[in-house]
Amino acid sequence: MNLSDLNSLDFNNAGSWPRPVKIGAVVLACLIVLGAGYWFDTQSQLQILDQTRAKEQELKQAFEAKQAKSANLEAYKEQMDQMQKSFGAMLRQLPSKAEVADLLVDISQTGLASGLEFELFSPKEEVAKEFYAELPISIRVIGSYHELGAFVSGVAALPRIVTLHDLVIWPWESKEGQASTADSQGKLFMELTAKTYRYLDEPAPAQKQEEGRKEAKK
Repeated sequence: MNLSDLNSLDFNNAGSWPRPVKIGAVVLACLIVLGAGYWFDTQSQLQILDQTRAKEQELKQAFEAKQAKSANLEAYKEQMDQMQKSFGAMLRQLPSKAEVADLLVDISQTGLASGLEFELFSPKEEVAKEFYAELPISIRVIGSYHELGAFVSGVAALPRIVTLHDLVIWPWESKEGQASTADSQGKLFMELTAKTYRYLDEPAPAQKQEEGRKEAKK
């Protein structure tokens, strides 16, 4: 069979075609059908399969993470209980509003018991934080090195939380223009800000006003 035989094929009478041509036509038709099926159907299914496999991996990872958390659930609960107990213990170290005055007396008495001479003891306005209020106290005292150390140690030993900030110490003799009833020999001058903290069991006034404005807008 040559090229001229192919040109003479009668497409209306495929049964009369030579056997090789019939076989070739069948093979070509199968290839066309397979190609069309892949292009219009199988290709999209393969994409869906890839997406499903990727989703399967994500679900497996999420399952493994949740399984690990579930396996450690009792340990997490125990840690949460310990944290709540620690938090409660720290809250109990914060003075209530009624106890702040007593705490201020305790701080000043600690200084006097340490042998210090107070030049300034001035509580400032409370500063409201997220769930507690901060009360700064400006303090200036005169005393020996050991007396200052005893005061700091005494404040740290108070049952309520008191922190010391911006602490500055210098020889008392270098404080010009100041007079002291105490002998200035070997004395030091210490200036600092002590801060105590109060748990806010109710919103601060500014917070109340903001909440009121939000409620009014609703």
